[in-house]
Amino acid sequence: MGKPETILVTTAGKDRNARLIELVVFDLDGTLIDSSRDLANSTNAMRARFGLPPLEQEVVNSYVGNGAAVLVRRALGSDAPEERIAEALDYFLKYYRAHALEHTNLYPGIPEMLAALATNGRKLAVLTNKPEEITLDILASLGVQKLFFRVCGGNTFAQKKPHPAGLLDLIARASVEPDAALMVGDSAVDVQTARNAETRSCGALWGFQPETFATAPPDFTIAVPGDLLSQVNVAI
Repeated sequence: MGKPETILVTTAGKDRNARLIELVVFDLDGTLIDSSRDLANSTNAMRARFGLPPLEQEVVNSYVGNGAAVLVRRALGSDAPEERIAEALDYFLKYYRAHALEHTNLYPGIPEMLAALATNGRKLAVLTNKPEEITLDILASLGVQKLFFRVCGGNTFAQKKPHPAGLLDLIARASVEPDAALMVGDSAVDVQTARNAETRSCGALWGFQPETFATAPPDFTIAVPGDLLSQVNVAI
């Protein structure tokens, strides 16, 4: 399936032409960082512990986005007993935290894009379904944690994305209106989160699951990180 061109589409029924973006909230995996190899290695280490063969990296990518518990459940299969899932989740989280930075890097253009946004006065935050502690470790190790006024993980709030609680909390803490915020991510989970918070969404086409935008189209898409700069410096 070919990737769509970078476009700008306003949400039907919403007047979104008058306010500039003041807050940009980013997903992590597949948006800011390419963590695909470390996630696949950790998933396959967990599977090997239970005598299961490895999965292809692309398959593991398709399991990412709804949190570690969902990833583990999908990787073990629908017939796995709850006791095994709980044990596997514990093993996966410990293994992944120890190996999360072996191959993970920021996508090309991300450091420059984040620096430009911060320099131009945009507030930046991260909202991911990955555990907060691991997220902080990764961002600090990659040298960008200080650019974000808040970093929230899948265990920061009682509900994970696509529930709007995390995004609404960030909007409130940034003291902006919902229509002055933008959620940037690589999957339908991020688009649905933005919709549930009644704010705007941007689809990152370089990520793990841009094909899911076919069923949950974002307000606009970008092909490379730098494309975001022109979008947040004009009214949407």
